[in-house]
Amino acid sequence: MYPKSLQDVIEGEVVGQGYHSLVKQIQARIENVKRSTSPVLQKRKQGGSDDTDEVTPEKRASVQDTYGCIKWDMKFLPVSETLETQQEKKERMKILSEQTSFSHEEVKTLMKCTYYSQRKAINSGADMQTLKEEWPYLFQAIGMTVHFEELTGVPLKETFLTSLEKKGKRLLDFLKTTCADKSKRVLEAVIELQRGQLKGCSEDLKDMMLLLLSYFDEKEETLFHYADETCLAKEVQVESLPVTPCIIGCGSSCFASRLFMLSIDHKVVNDQMTDFISAICLMLGSYYCLNIHYPLELGSTLEFLQRVKGGGTAKTQESLSRLVK
Repeated sequence: MYPKSLQDVIEGEVVGQGYHSLVKQIQARIENVKRSTSPVLQKRKQGGSDDTDEVTPEKRASVQDTYGCIKWDMKFLPVSETLETQQEKKERMKILSEQTSFSHEEVKTLMKCTYYSQRKAINSGADMQTLKEEWPYLFQAIGMTVHFEELTGVPLKETFLTSLEKKGKRLLDFLKTTCADKSKRVLEAVIELQRGQLKGCSEDLKDMMLLLLSYFDEKEETLFHYADETCLAKEVQVESLPVTPCIIGCGSSCFASRLFMLSIDHKVVNDQMTDFISAICLMLGSYYCLNIHYPLELGSTLEFLQRVKGGGTAKTQESLSRLVK
């Protein structure tokens, strides 16, 4: 009798088939009902610390939040592998990581073959320093890309770039016009960006990230930290950084930075990223690959990026509107 009562409509346009939101709500309800009533890990309190060290690494890793993952935990070694061959390949990657030149294809193959051992180390609660020493390529784009695709079945950077190409301009236009009219902070961010706006995919992504943070009224310093242009990894004041993944730009701002680092658990795990897109992909991938919860201060921004990565262009505005509500 009332076909439009639950229909997805934005500005008079039916989004997708018109019932995507209702279906997703029903699916989420089913997932929630199936969840255990006694969570293994206590949730962080609203407004409290986002310090991941509040719980032990073992407890943190035991929370099997496998949403979006297809191989979160492997029970058995691949047929062609033994514990001895896994160790040999791990040692081979350690040697390659110390060389200035290496075969990218060899590293990809080794990372794929040792995925079982990587997951066992991560899920057992190994600390960040141990993981970096034992699996150095896990914190580089070449290694995390392989691990992320094995974990989720989705190519990380390719999927992100495709989404950016399809939805980036529309999202930016939406944030700079409709959202700027409704939010003082977004308007201020738009004015600031227009003063020194550059062109290019990487710069568009910088605009997008800063505008999303403004729109959701979330803290930029939880995601971005800035150091001197000539700053080395060992000179970064890691004590002032959050424990969750944080991008360090070597410059006074996103737009002034031409070198980026990634910090996790107060440790600089990668200091050789020369473009912003790689830094964002590595940061997003680390949440999945390393079993890290989204911090309260960035929850909406990160969840929005996660949601719209696989949807259509019209769903971008829908996701934005629903997250705000």
